[in-house]
Amino acid sequence: QMRLEESGGALVQPGGSLRLSCLASGFPVDDRAIGWFRQAPGKEREGISCISARFTSDGSIYYAESVEGRFTITRNFAKNTLYLQMNDLKPEDTAVYYCAAEAVAQCSGSDLRDPVVWGQGTLVTVSA
Repeated sequence: QMRLEESGGALVQPGGSLRLSCLASGFPVDDRAIGWFRQAPGKEREGISCISARFTSDGSIYYAESVEGRFTITRNFAKNTLYLQMNDLKPEDTAVYYCAAEAVAQCSGSDLRDPVVWGQGTLVTVSA
């Protein structure tokens, strides 16, 4: 059974950093497009980053403009875990963050358009 479990959400001050983790089980974290999306209260879901399967020609990574240059997505194959390093956090980054995976290998952008599995989410609050 495919499963994703996020952790690492917390309250952090503006300008601070946080690293989210997403432990995958039931499938290898590097064999498909996988990434993060977030949802803030009263707002639509926003796809913020996607990383393609390792065996794709470029292992392409995409970021939403809102997080480009501040967030970094990585994978640890030995731990079968996806990460999201978030730096220079802003109040508008406050949201529940979810990791999700698709059935295809290649990301089409920062949004995972047709995820087949996602986690329960972890809350990130950026506030002074």
